[in-house]
Amino acid sequence: MKKRLIQVLGFLMSSLGWVFVLCSMAMDYWRIVQLGGQGGSFIIKVAWYWSNLWKDCFTDSTAVTNCRDFPVLWSVTPYVQGVRGLLMCGLTLGFFAIVLCFLGMECTFIGGSEKTKDKLLLAGAVFHIAGSVSDVSGYCLYINRVARTTFAATVGPGVLRYDLGPPIFLGLVGCFLILLGALFYAVTVYRVIFPERQVYEGGGTYMAPRSRGRTLYTGYYKPPMQYGSYMGSRPSNSSRISKLSQTTPTKLSERDAFV
Repeated sequence: MKKRLIQVLGFLMSSLGWVFVLCSMAMDYWRIVQLGGQGGSFIIKVAWYWSNLWKDCFTDSTAVTNCRDFPVLWSVTPYVQGVRGLLMCGLTLGFFAIVLCFLGMECTFIGGSEKTKDKLLLAGAVFHIAGSVSDVSGYCLYINRVARTTFAATVGPGVLRYDLGPPIFLGLVGCFLILLGALFYAVTVYRVIFPERQVYEGGGTYMAPRSRGRTLYTGYYKPPMQYGSYMGSRPSNSSRISKLSQTTPTKLSERDAFV
């Protein structure tokens, strides 16, 4: 019961994390900057420049927004294209991770035997971790690009100092939930990674022989070659000679008769 509860909790957390990541890709205000302020005595002039992974926009104080969609795929800004690729790669890995974890959970009646389901769940946890790392890399790439301009000592004319928007933080929270869910999965199947060892009363660990037919004296403890080759349980030449040198009963009876 405890194993099922942990797996269900991990499934909910990881699925919610992937929903956060997916929503962050479609949200606006990945970066935003505000221009203007108090202009005269009775009017306030404010404008906002913001952008996401798909367009650049400008919103004025009258709530009128004008946007410019990014051009075709091969002419997009390189770092934006890199962020897109990393996030999509992470989402693809997350899809396979969710399917594998669903098949490997104990509360589902598909996926095979218990050992097979544990292996599927472990593979799903690995996919979750890989997808989360890919998404975190994409967010960090975007943050690094914005921070380099914002904290630069000098910037050229017309270059805006943007701030980070809500989608970045939502995506990072989603990645944290994915990692936490994968950790819950791994806890329930850690016996697959570290199986128990069979320890006997003598205190030693049982080790199976490497090959059939090897005993304590055959294969491991061989006499030196200067004494001849060891033939195991076969009769040696010395034993044959000793048998031939034994006195036969006929010779014994003739000697007794003579005496």
